[in-house]
Parts: sequence; C-alpha cells; structure tokens
Amino acid sequence: MNILATSGGFLPDGRWGARVGPLIRHALRLAGQPARPKLCLLATAVGDDPAAYARYYAALARDTPQVRASHLALFPMPNIPDVRTHLLGQDVIWVGGGSVANLLAVWRAHGLDTIMREAWEAGEAWEAGVVLAGVSAGSLCWHAGGTTDSFGPGLRAVTDALGLLPFSNTPHYDSEPGRRPLYQKLVADGTLPDGWATDDGVGLHFRGTELVEAVADRPDVYAWRVERIPAEPGPPAGGAAEGGVTSGVSSDGTADGGTVAGGTTGGVRETPVTPRLLSEV
Repeated sequence: MNILATSGGFLPDGRWGARVGPLIRHALRLAGQPARPKLCLLATAVGDDPAAYARYYAALARDTPQVRASHLALFPMPNIPDVRTHLLGQDVIWVGGGSVANLLAVWRAHGLDTIMREAWEAGEAWEAGVVLAGVSAGSLCWHAGGTTDSFGPGLRAVTDALGLLPFSNTPHYDSEPGRRPLYQKLVADGTLPDGWATDDGVGLHFRGTELVEAVADRPDVYAWRVERIPAEPGPPAGGAAEGGVTSGVSSDGTADGGTVAGGTTGGVRETPVTPRLLSEV
C-alpha cells in the first residue's frame, strides 16, 4: 500500500532529453528492490504523447537498465489487451504530469480507477504490492483533490480525484505562484480537506494513509502540511489579516512552524516538513 506522490521524477538532460532522478529510484526501492523490477509508465495526462514515452524509455534504458519498462497508452485505444493483469503485475506504476482532469476522466472510462485501488490494496497481502507513484497530476490523482491548471491558465480546484489518500494535495508549491494562495483558500473554506503540498523536487511516501516520510532530490525544499483552522468570532489574532498566512520559513532559510489567524472566516495552519535528501544512485 505504498504511494509516492511527488513534484519531481525524471530530470532534464540537455534540451530534449531526460534522466532518471532520485525520486524514481526511490520508488523502485520501495518495491522491495527486485533484481529486474517492472515499471509501467502512464502519460495519460498529456494524451499519451509518444515523445514523452520516448524520453522516458531512453532515460530508463540508459540509467536503470535492470528495469523492465512498459507503458500503458489509452489513446486511441489501450495498447495492452488485458490492462488489469498488466498493471497488477507491475512493481511500480509511474504516472506523469499534465491534465489531472483529463487523466481522471479517461481512467474512469477505462476502469483504471478501480484497478488502481485494487493495486493499492494488494499491498495488504503482499510485502510491497504495487508502488503507485507519479509527478504533478500523477501526485494529485491519488488524493481527494487539489489545485489544477487542467481548465486553462487560471488555477482551479479539482475535488473528484481517486481518493486513495483522504487528503488534498498540490504540487509545485514553490515554483507556481498561484498554487499556494489558492490552496490555502480552498482548505480554509472547506472546498478541500486538509492536505499536503510539495515544493519542486519533493516526494511524499505514504504507507496506507499514513505519511512515512518526505524525501527530496535537491536541498532547501520542503513538504507542507496545510490544515484548516475552524472559524472563531472576533478579529484575527496578532493583527494578521483575516485568513492570511505567516511564512513557514524563517529569514535565515530554516523551516519553522507557520500558522494562520482564524477570524470569522477561519484560516489555515501551514507547517513545513524538511525532507530527507536522496542520493543520485
């Protein structure tokens, strides 16, 4: 019942290429380190772009030749006759970024929502089960919902993700300026449940629905626990703006706890978590 939900994975290699990053290597380790791990790539969120699969295959063949890589394309029709058997036979399923709204719609049309839950629950019987992992849309999809640019340049809420994890999620917390304020607003007003955000390069490892640890492929980045503070009558505490947020990183760059004043509209508490830095190999 392992999920690795990230804002990273394959890293750039030159102008068009990719390389296997520490977060993908960590997903393989979570699978119990079989000698020839099976990893299935899903690029549903970019319409099964052949160029994306070509980059991923090239990186895996060069950097992790022991991996038996495959992919599941759903456009224009599944490229694998028995999708369920193929996915349940993997060690790792890696889901790429793109449009989470489109991903969810296509997965449901093909029954992948049910198959992914079956793969996740299989970990109760198997030592490792199938590790479900991914980046951006491939992180958000396992949660209850989050923030997405699936509908255009403006960010919006998505509230109908797979819900294997009962939390909300938002990736790219440090690199896309609109993510943080919208996510805080959606948690504060109850549109989204309490949840987790990740800076670029950070991953969250869950076993079942419990967070085991945060990990990262670079220094000076954080995971963030974002929780709703119930509304209370009266002005915001400490003179902070109603519903506003205090920073979770101090002036010297170290993480400290951040809280948001409540007031009549409630607010959020944002707590940084320093991830464990992963090695390149």
